[in-house]
Amino acid sequence: MSYIEDELFGKLEDEEVFLFTLKNNNGIEVKIMNYGGIVVSLNVPDRFGNFADIVLGYDTFKEYLQDTSYFGAIVGRYANRICEGKFTLNGKMYQLPVNEGKNHLHGGIKGFNKVVWSAEPLDTVNPAIKLSYFSKDGEEGYPGNLSVLVKYTLTDANELKIDYQATTDKPTIINLSHHSYFNLNGAGNNSILDHELMINADYFTPINENLIPTGEIKAVENTVMDFRKPTAIGKRINENDEQLKFGLGYDHNWVLNHYDGNIRPAVQLYEPKSGRLMKVLTTEPGMQFYSGNFLDGTITGKNNKRYEYRGAVVLEGQHFPDSPNHKNFPSVVLKPGEIYKQTTVYQFQAD
Repeated sequence: MSYIEDELFGKLEDEEVFLFTLKNNNGIEVKIMNYGGIVVSLNVPDRFGNFADIVLGYDTFKEYLQDTSYFGAIVGRYANRICEGKFTLNGKMYQLPVNEGKNHLHGGIKGFNKVVWSAEPLDTVNPAIKLSYFSKDGEEGYPGNLSVLVKYTLTDANELKIDYQATTDKPTIINLSHHSYFNLNGAGNNSILDHELMINADYFTPINENLIPTGEIKAVENTVMDFRKPTAIGKRINENDEQLKFGLGYDHNWVLNHYDGNIRPAVQLYEPKSGRLMKVLTTEPGMQFYSGNFLDGTITGKNNKRYEYRGAVVLEGQHFPDSPNHKNFPSVVLKPGEIYKQTTVYQFQAD
């Protein structure tokens, strides 16, 4: 039987933070809190019907307050990197906070992952919650009052569906995404190097040594970036390749095929031992694949497990990094009267 439950998870100053449990009729369960819109846990079965929590995170709210890895969060206003935190819009240059080396990352010092969202459980066929947040003009340096809605739905087709919507009263830029770290063995269990990945993309956006796109859109053919057929993540990750050296592994944006604003298959991730298969569908033009290169065993997560080097993957449906500074990339500008919409779906199977 599907259901939604909520419980008090913590407090931030004078705001209460709740943990919402969504469960479908097949036993799949996701826990989401309204701080950062964070997916705290996601339990799915393997081929034998054994359930495991496949996303990295923490046991307590206090640990999430100290988190710097964006575990499970909604990231924005701008997911990914903006070079030196600078962009020009309608002739005016904006300076955003720089919070990762020379770059602005995932919305800045206090992005959407560090705020309390208003939450409303929805009385729908499938268990769902709606999160809303009002980002004031000038927050983290961004122009415009931005009203944001994010809806999480857990369907009986074993899908975690994330719908995003936003409006502004002044021209601004926006690029929202979801930042769960997945390990289909179960969070904290082994590396993801044996996971087989397929990305429906003929091109990717190369980066420089600061992890910023050069502006080139390059074919994946005959490169370590070719995941058009299922390929073990570890197969080429340690090759002597400039792009892998810059990213310390995979930390790149793929240009997804057939972009027209409609949802379509983008990624497939398979773990052979458990038989768990995750498919990602998105309306977005890009997919950031990050192979957990900065995990180093110093973070202790749920159930006292250490999160080791390359112990998870992040797969973010998004617009391209640093798009405001590259005219050849799809636009991320949102104007008054327009509605920003995005949908990404994580679909789970086992075989």
